[in-house]
Amino acid sequence: MTVLADMERAVRAAAPHALVDVVREGLAAAYGATRVRLYLADYGLTVLRPVGGLAEEALSLNNSAEGRAFGSQEPREHQGREEVDHHLPVSVRGDRLGILSVRMPLERSVPEAVAELVRVADLLGHEILVAERDTDLYRQARRVSRLTLAAEMQWELLPARACEAAEYAIGAQLEPAYAIHGDNFDWSADEHALTLSVTNGMGKGIEASLLTHLAVKALRNARRAGIGIADQAALADQALYAQHRGAQYVSTLLLHFDLATGRVQAVDAGSPQLWRRRGKSVERIDLEAQLPLGMFEESDYRPQSFLVEPGDRLLFVSDGVYSAVSPHGEAYGDRALARAISATSLLPAALVPQAVLGELALHRQTETLDDALVVCVDWFGRGVRV
Repeated sequence: MTVLADMERAVRAAAPHALVDVVREGLAAAYGATRVRLYLADYGLTVLRPVGGLAEEALSLNNSAEGRAFGSQEPREHQGREEVDHHLPVSVRGDRLGILSVRMPLERSVPEAVAELVRVADLLGHEILVAERDTDLYRQARRVSRLTLAAEMQWELLPARACEAAEYAIGAQLEPAYAIHGDNFDWSADEHALTLSVTNGMGKGIEASLLTHLAVKALRNARRAGIGIADQAALADQALYAQHRGAQYVSTLLLHFDLATGRVQAVDAGSPQLWRRRGKSVERIDLEAQLPLGMFEESDYRPQSFLVEPGDRLLFVSDGVYSAVSPHGEAYGDRALARAISATSLLPAALVPQAVLGELALHRQTETLDDALVVCVDWFGRGVRV
């Protein structure tokens, strides 16, 4: 406990850019660690990149020990003759950030020490999120190439790529990760409810990103005023119409989950597609299509209601996924999407979006990719997880 308490004090007192240095020094002193590296997953979830300007190549998420630890979210180790490499997931409430890799002497690698390393990795994840307010170091490590300005704006707007609570787990991903412009997702929860929005923006480049920014900020402003999702949609609709007079608008799906009952209220404002897997059955949930936000002045929105059950998986996809066409002219949403949802049934929510987008890339057989958004929600309900 003393080691962890000392480490926590040192990390919290460290300069934002020096977190890894402080952890390295602390682990060397406490456990004789000879090598400490922090790797962060890139925006496209393809590689793990070292933090701190190290002259190392990025590590594959699929073909490296560190990548396998990232995928399983379980500590892994590789034992040598005299030393052991420990690879420890760095995550915050289900949001997978990267891997802390620690090499230490074989005789020091006892279960108590490994348990301490796991807690240090957890501490580091939380401190990175705080440190990012004051340094670009960790964001720079996440990119394998330059983001477009529109993509930079969109990633700054997002809450996270994943989130876990007792009642649900969320995973989300946008592609092309380094050149997105209009699609977006957002969520917020308290002790009673989860509110989630998925936005399919129109247009290209900066114009699309600015439009989405206005829509998401307007929805957040209304949500934080404590009003229902129908009024949230109405106020965002007014904000967009006042700015663009109907020339630009956004398609949005708003959902409000009651955590105690699983009752969901939904507003479909010309929204992305909503699918549900229940048991072995995969089906699209048809909602009443209402006007996109900002299309007309003072649109009236009406919520619909449905029930989610423990074990249900909901999948939200934008037009860039649903309408993507194969070389033979088949839209992805016709049959391939349902197959992909079934094929990914054993994956946790955080990994589903990337897997579905991988299937989409095979379906399209082209490198050109419109904005494609996938959000997965696994519903556990209150009580024992399914």
